[in-house]
Amino acid sequence: MSGKVFGYARVSTTDQHTEAQEKALRDAGCDSVVVEKASAKDVEGRPKLGALMEILGEGDTLVVTKLDRLARSTQDLLTIADSLKAKGVGLRILNMQGQELDTSTPNGKFMLLILAGVAEFERELMLERQKEGIEEAKRKGKYKGRKPTARQKAPEVLKLAELGTPRKEIAQRLGIGVASVYRILSEHREGCSGQAILDSWLSDFSASAGVLPSRYWCGRTKS
Repeated sequence: MSGKVFGYARVSTTDQHTEAQEKALRDAGCDSVVVEKASAKDVEGRPKLGALMEILGEGDTLVVTKLDRLARSTQDLLTIADSLKAKGVGLRILNMQGQELDTSTPNGKFMLLILAGVAEFERELMLERQKEGIEEAKRKGKYKGRKPTARQKAPEVLKLAELGTPRKEIAQRLGIGVASVYRILSEHREGCSGQAILDSWLSDFSASAGVLPSRYWCGRTKS
């Protein structure tokens, strides 16, 4: 049995309009459309998106007109897509570089696979630059260590999630953002690395499509 189709339209400021997005989403078959006027880099700053992700269930589909209406970075997109995938929710982006991305199709999964590879490459470059910066700061005696982050509350997040506590309530109880809750759960589920997300989508694509061009295996051995 197919689920419901939810549209999500967003603009950054209150004086911008969402009519064009709403029409496109309705034309795409959305049963309902959630409209948000907010500018934020992650789900934490978009409460309506966070609430929508809470009510989405297995078989449902989330639809947006363009990538930048849903995510502000490649990693943000992958985190959202991975959370949706874990709940059995599909994702459609109506216009992504002139093409539609639909994670329920092999092509859509392959596009996310490529994005995951790019994100992992960017992450490795960032970590390398960060390591060099820390080493330089240590040589100059200026390194003070990293400030506490939401990830220090990961054990509590995981425990509450196992008890079935809603993501929004977990965030409120622990005093962290909803996006941080999703990030902790996603990293725990997928092995705490962008590489694991890449492997997850690679496995999912291979299972559904059966064939992946050898040049995209990046040195991996096909089983």
